[in-house]
Amino acid sequence: MADGRADAEQRARELREKLREHNYRYYVLDSPSISDAAYDRLFGELLGIEEAYPELVTPDSPTQRVGAGLPTTFAPIQHRVPMLSLDNAFGEAELREWDGRVKRLLGLAADTIIEYLAELKIDGLSVSLTYIDGRLVTGATRGDGVQGEDVTPNIRTMRVVPLELRAPATTGALPDGGDTPSAGAPPLIEVRGEVFLTHAEFARINAANEEAGLPTFANPRNAAAGSVRQKDPTVTAGRRLDAFFYAVGAVEGCAFDSQQHLLRTYSAWGLKTNPNLLLCPGIDEVLAFTRMWAEGRERLPYDIDGVVVKVNSFGLQRELGFVSRSPRWATAYKFPAQQARTRVLDIKVQVGMTGALTPVAVLEPVALAGVQVARATLHNQDEIRRKDVRIGDTVVVQRAGEVIPEIVEVVTSERRGDELAYQMPPECPACGARAMRPDGEAVTRCPNPACPEKLRQRLQHYVSRDAMDIESLGGKRLDQLVSAGLVRDAADLYGLSAARLEPLERMGPRLASNILEAIERSKTRPLNRLIYALGIRHVGEHTAEVLADRFGTLARLRAASMEELRAVYEIGDTTARSVHGCLREPATEDLLARLEAAGVRTEAADGGQRSDRLAGKTFVFTGTLTSLTRQHAEQTVKRAGGRVSSSVSRATTYVVSGESAGSKLVRARELGVAVLSEEDFLAMLEDEPRTPAEA
Repeated sequence: MADGRADAEQRARELREKLREHNYRYYVLDSPSISDAAYDRLFGELLGIEEAYPELVTPDSPTQRVGAGLPTTFAPIQHRVPMLSLDNAFGEAELREWDGRVKRLLGLAADTIIEYLAELKIDGLSVSLTYIDGRLVTGATRGDGVQGEDVTPNIRTMRVVPLELRAPATTGALPDGGDTPSAGAPPLIEVRGEVFLTHAEFARINAANEEAGLPTFANPRNAAAGSVRQKDPTVTAGRRLDAFFYAVGAVEGCAFDSQQHLLRTYSAWGLKTNPNLLLCPGIDEVLAFTRMWAEGRERLPYDIDGVVVKVNSFGLQRELGFVSRSPRWATAYKFPAQQARTRVLDIKVQVGMTGALTPVAVLEPVALAGVQVARATLHNQDEIRRKDVRIGDTVVVQRAGEVIPEIVEVVTSERRGDELAYQMPPECPACGARAMRPDGEAVTRCPNPACPEKLRQRLQHYVSRDAMDIESLGGKRLDQLVSAGLVRDAADLYGLSAARLEPLERMGPRLASNILEAIERSKTRPLNRLIYALGIRHVGEHTAEVLADRFGTLARLRAASMEELRAVYEIGDTTARSVHGCLREPATEDLLARLEAAGVRTEAADGGQRSDRLAGKTFVFTGTLTSLTRQHAEQTVKRAGGRVSSSVSRATTYVVSGESAGSKLVRARELGVAVLSEEDFLAMLEDEPRTPAEA
């Protein structure tokens, strides 16, 4: 019996290694070495052994890709290193300007040749995978760049994602034919990449949904995002998601010299990288690459919307550093938008949550960049007049940035003489209030605080995923509650009950229960999400986070003077006026009082900023701290009015160095930035109160 188990254990190990190798050849190298039937036989044999000996099942076994029926929770997960966004370059002139800026920042002559790596910009969903000792531990969406959603069970179903990083021999090959020595998997690494769907798989999913009477997806990107964010991992497993990996977050015990070195090492570890890239000695070669793919992207089996250009040398990347939430050493060159001709059937006015009245062209539907376009924004009356858009005109439309449809120009040669000029209405179409256009602004607004459409838009914003994230309560379902007179503003949501919801059409006990549970969960959202959910003009997600960090409670934010708001880093005069005015409106004061009475959290978990002792100082942490966690250290700096950055630059005030400090410490010494030991840092904070978790 013992011999039988030992033999089974040995055979299971062999089968796992074979299946991992075949997965790598099939999904990463696109060069399968056995037939599907032969693969299925090996898989079936391993499954049989694991069913006979359940104790032999390992978390990284190929049979465990769908998991044990564990649901995906979408719990928040903190990225060890933020996932930054990229600045965009539209057109060749802007790309050349970026190249010149890189050289100036490095102190180089204008004719210096910088080595860039050009990669295709995949139109998908950004993810971050954490491997510890070579084994996949977590998979997360990008989220706001600092915190994403935990989608590990779904990521594990993707066969293109290795559950265990390969141990390369002596070299790791890149599809361009190059090779470089590659070490084994490090103790920890955050691998960043893009999940996407091929055109063929997108068509298959939509056809299956249509046959089942389910909603179809507008484009492959939406379908990929929806597939990764399924609560049931078996649904994700049934969709053939693909991925390319191209960036690194936190890493320990391993160093990369360049972007090319990173990609070659990823390939050697079994992580799929895009073969369509080019090492470019200078910006002229980059531009040739962008031209080639702008014309050739239709040949690809997946969507791209541009080319990402990176300074290849990691040493130069460190020297260039970051600005705000973007690296200076990379940019996204966006392809010119795809265009099509269609006809303007009508022009209607849309009322936004801040009262902005936006004219929207109703178009004869036309296929554009993978979706049916039937509406396009006209922005404001000045824009209509400038482009001379009339009802009945033939127009050229494009998707700006591949997303928002807009009218580029009117084809005046096709006018017949019966086209109608358009003038914005003098009243709000939703409530009849006299519309106003403030001096110096191009936007006409509805001033009525009780405008029903403004209230509806505010509610839709409040429940949206990036705000209070109240599931099952967006779109038509929320409109149903408004129409039934159950909800007028956000505070009314917290007074709903099963008795009031269940009688509604197509509701029922189960859906009503799900909605009430989602509303209850929203009470504990972080303060920054509540601030964003209020829909204050000029306050986006990042600004809301800055305000929550600075003031810590909604009461302190409401009490802040204009001077205090203006003094906050990244808060300008316009935003300060908007926040100050909005929070003092009687309607807002009433809403906030009712939200607080309903139990909605109005304080940050860490209490926010408590002093200005570190105001104007920027800290970077590197290595492992022994007496407090990295997160608590960063929170302590913020509460004392300081800033925390993920990279070292000349603007850095202090680098706090813990055990096993890495390249950030080297960079600090190169730039002459002051380095603090953990003891120095703690001494600096002696008078700064800490939470019990930090004590």
